[in-house]
Amino acid sequence: MNNKNETMLIDFYEFTMANGYFNSELKDKIVYFDLSFRRVPDNGGYAIFAGLESIINYIENIKFSQEDLEYLKSYNLFSDEFINYLEDFKFTGDIYSVKEGTVIFPNEPVLTVRANIVQAQILETFLLLSFNHQSLIATKASRIKNAAKGRTVLEMGARRAHGISSANSGSRAAYIAGIDATSNTLASCLYGIPCSGTMAHSWIQMFESEEEAFRVYAKTYPNNTTLLVDTYDTLRSGIPNAIKVIKEELLPKGIKDFAVRIDSGDLTYLSKESRKMLDEAGLENCKIVVSNALDEILIETLLNQGAPIDIFGVGERLVTAKSNPVFGGVYKLAAIEENEKIIPKIKISDNPVKITTPHFKKLYRIYDKETNKAKADLIAVHDEVYDEKESLTIFDPVHTWKTKTFENYILKDLKLPIYKNGELVYKLPSIEEIKEHTKNELNHLWDEMLRFENPHKYYVDLSQKLWTTKLNLLKKIKQSSSS
Repeated sequence: MNNKNETMLIDFYEFTMANGYFNSELKDKIVYFDLSFRRVPDNGGYAIFAGLESIINYIENIKFSQEDLEYLKSYNLFSDEFINYLEDFKFTGDIYSVKEGTVIFPNEPVLTVRANIVQAQILETFLLLSFNHQSLIATKASRIKNAAKGRTVLEMGARRAHGISSANSGSRAAYIAGIDATSNTLASCLYGIPCSGTMAHSWIQMFESEEEAFRVYAKTYPNNTTLLVDTYDTLRSGIPNAIKVIKEELLPKGIKDFAVRIDSGDLTYLSKESRKMLDEAGLENCKIVVSNALDEILIETLLNQGAPIDIFGVGERLVTAKSNPVFGGVYKLAAIEENEKIIPKIKISDNPVKITTPHFKKLYRIYDKETNKAKADLIAVHDEVYDEKESLTIFDPVHTWKTKTFENYILKDLKLPIYKNGELVYKLPSIEEIKEHTKNELNHLWDEMLRFENPHKYYVDLSQKLWTTKLNLLKKIKQSSSS
């Protein structure tokens, strides 16, 4: 079982529903499912979409083996015809999605699947797990990189990740969101992410003295020397020994790129005192690296306290998104096709946040033409088109009296075709291209949206046509339930 391919990573009820549909008149019914999420983690101002490449790789490699089919048969729940269908399973539908690395907001149709109900159901689990995990880590990484104010941030959380795939996909998501390198060698091999790492405390303990440990390392890796100075006593032992070794082993060779790392204690105090000692020794160019359960809040605090830190190593609180470890993405039916017409569908709930937005939809982003900053998003019915030469008025879908009119704006349709009739029509970008796209996306946001406390609320509104459709469906359901 350890060598199972990813095709069987499907919630069992997807199979029971798919079998039920397959053996009914709904077998070939074309449906539209939206992938969205309900709340930004950590009460932040934005999220980063990640996981699209994993979704595409899954769809491209779907294949139920004979072992898989025999396993499903053992439950005596599924018809022979359904099992035969799975044996030759191939996705034949359409998928529309925003680009990976795009800034996204709650309740937006980030990705839409148009397919027959059986295929749409079978894709659900993998789509959600890829979207939820990688978007969560990318969003957390973006916050951490933002807190570092341009300083280098290293992801080093593999040993605390929730399993192998979590470690690898977490490293990837963190990198596209702005993190500079990873300690995870496998992730580096898989995705082409820069890899970084030097020594642990055990290296120091293996030698007769701290000085000897530093000296051997500096001789072995003269062009990649970062000395871990807190094994015994950072200021009384670690920094003095580091200064001595750097002066005797590296400076005579003309090497000017080196660092010390602090992994415990009061990082503000220790980094300030270390900086003084290094500068007094003429090592002004020696960088200071810190690690030890860091996140965006602690990094921001350290820098606000004037800690002279050059590089941050961030582990468990990034790769597990410790402060808010659930992204909350959902996959909901939005429409079906009847006689070549799209019929909107809605899910209602006593919890208003769980009420879905019906129909096959477009997602527009409105930019201010002068500042090039994103002003709002507009969710519209799929066939709605706007003329940028005309003014555009949007309104809050809850507080409808709140309106905003744009005169000098740029309107961008964020969703692109990924699959058409089961064929991949989207050229996968490189990881560096995704990373650059994320950077550009963040540059379009106002600074007020990036702060951690009470960030500016970004407007996501519905078009008049879509809002009316939703309201009419709600009224219709209410009337039918009360009659």
